[in-house]
Amino acid sequence: MFNLSRKVKAPSPLLVMMEGRALFELGAMALSTPYLKRLPRGDGHPVLVMPGLGASDSSTRPLRSFLDDRGYSPYAWGLGRNFGLREGILEGMLDRIDEIYGMHQQKVSLVGWSLGGIFARELAKMRPEQTRLVISLGSPHSGNPKHSNAWRFYEFTAGHSVEEPPIETKMHKAPPVPTTSIYTKTDGIVAWQNCHQERPVCEIKQKQTENIQVSGSHCGLGFNPAVLYVIADRLAQREGAWRPFANVGGRKAFFDTPGLEAAVPA
Repeated sequence: MFNLSRKVKAPSPLLVMMEGRALFELGAMALSTPYLKRLPRGDGHPVLVMPGLGASDSSTRPLRSFLDDRGYSPYAWGLGRNFGLREGILEGMLDRIDEIYGMHQQKVSLVGWSLGGIFARELAKMRPEQTRLVISLGSPHSGNPKHSNAWRFYEFTAGHSVEEPPIETKMHKAPPVPTTSIYTKTDGIVAWQNCHQERPVCEIKQKQTENIQVSGSHCGLGFNPAVLYVIADRLAQREGAWRPFANVGGRKAFFDTPGLEAAVPA
């Protein structure tokens, strides 16, 4: 449970400097290849992967390569660099999920890194009938959007305030599909508390939202071996048979699955 009296702030300068760890995480992914190849194989369903703020599809290539190796049909978002909700971006994302759904006649899983995860959640709210599940990586979907070291850059590139997005939404509310939020407490870009999602009141009979904490950097989440493990575990579930991540046995040394009842202060 969170201490709600504790003020949430943007990550410290020390954590920002520690983002250089992402290079080691990329190397760890390469070294972990024999182990990663032993993770569950998928059923071939499509997975749309969306990059973070300022990043392009090249940043998600290692993740998409991993998904392809595990038996999925991964797709890049195909909209250039992610500079926020500029004109035409929302329509482009909706067209993309419609296109992929039409090609496969299967629901699409959405995996988004940072801002890409926020977009994935919003797409799932707009296209729930076409979305299988959502996985966000270090996405600050809750709390004050200025508890981040990237909000000024977002406003510069997107052309609007982070507090007044050009769509009507309750960003902190999870979409009506299984939704996993993966984050790290040593994130140097966004306040990790704002990546924590609450469980909707309607989730009485079956949980379909979860939080999973890993060790690592924000910029390395897309190729962190622990994150890839979680992604493979979540995507491998049969459609309609989703269950929360089972953090048991040896997994407890690498993951934490904090409760969903605590609210994140604004």
